[in-house]
Amino acid sequence: MKKIDLQKDNLKVEIFDAPDEMGQAAALFVAEKLNAAISEKGFANLILATGASQFQFLENLQKHAIDWKKITVFHLDEYKGMPITHPASFRKYLKERILDKVQPKQVYYLNADAPDVEAEVLRYENLLKEHPIDIACIGIGENGHIAFNDPPVADFNDPKLVKIVELDDACRKQQLGEGWFPTFDDVPTHALSLTIPQIMSCKAISCVVPDERKAEAVYNTLNAEISTACPATILRKHPETILFLDKGAASKLK
Repeated sequence: MKKIDLQKDNLKVEIFDAPDEMGQAAALFVAEKLNAAISEKGFANLILATGASQFQFLENLQKHAIDWKKITVFHLDEYKGMPITHPASFRKYLKERILDKVQPKQVYYLNADAPDVEAEVLRYENLLKEHPIDIACIGIGENGHIAFNDPPVADFNDPKLVKIVELDDACRKQQLGEGWFPTFDDVPTHALSLTIPQIMSCKAISCVVPDERKAEAVYNTLNAEISTACPATILRKHPETILFLDKGAASKLK
């Protein structure tokens, strides 16, 4: 496995030739963090992301010896009003790709189609407060977002842990481009998302970003001013984050 290591501020960067090698490395990092937490306190709390960027990582994570019966799982976001049966539902994605297979102790889903969505936001916030997160597994969007904190709604000092957000056009075009929806008009305009302070409060963060279409966002994450113009720049301030890239995503880096 060929690997290039970089660092910008606090943010460590590992670059691999192939997406599967990137996924293997991220899975090893996450498995080690989960096992260390279980060894230390008897349980672990985990946040998982979705999307095409997470395919290799989630596939490789299941190959590790992890006591899933001691792990509580949250996820980053879900489209507002979307039922779990919809092909693009992030809950459906996580159930089918990993959670139904590994059977964690507890999974807390963000039920964005709840009759009272404001009450659901508060419920999820309270659960997160009760379960400090040992490691969050995230990605970076083509517009530089983390979770659904697009530049227009991102707030580094957000008082909330979970909020309802409006998705910008760049984000919605990415969802269309990845094949989750048949037309742009079918892509939801709003979502429920964990906020940036909630993500930054996690003890460790694995950020997996494959594909050349993310190269501009990766370049900005590492080189732009730390600001909500590229929300992922805030990761440079986190004490224990690794950015895992394939050579496509790293193609604009020197």
